[in-house]
Amino acid sequence: MSTLGELCRRDVYFVRAGQTVLEACRYMTERNIGAVAVLEGERLVGIFSERDVLNRVIAKGLDPAATPLTEVMTPNPVVVDIGAPIQDCLQIMRQANCRHLPVVSEGRLAGMVSLRDALEVDLDETTHEIKQMRAYIHGTVE
Repeated sequence: MSTLGELCRRDVYFVRAGQTVLEACRYMTERNIGAVAVLEGERLVGIFSERDVLNRVIAKGLDPAATPLTEVMTPNPVVVDIGAPIQDCLQIMRQANCRHLPVVSEGRLAGMVSLRDALEVDLDETTHEIKQMRAYIHGTVE
């Protein structure tokens, strides 16, 4: 079973708590990401996602250039440890009803996993298991 550490081998994207919604949206757009961790110093204080933009900024008529992230981010997000199996991550996402989950290592931000990332790994693992079972049943185990 794969762990989140294998998914977190790419750049760690984050913005600072003092930035505006517009700055965060531009940052996310440039990197083609749907959510970003919000840090205050080295401490994870929130997560800001596309849903936050729609529900907490646009729908309320706030000015993205004047609205600080701290007013519209999801504070104190649920996190998952970098050593956790993908299945644990999927369960946490289901329970928390979220599509992006910050990954931490020793209390520090190590990355972000999306539901799409986790489901892709889970599907790959399931497909591999099915192939192995079929090979075993048909006596063609390598």
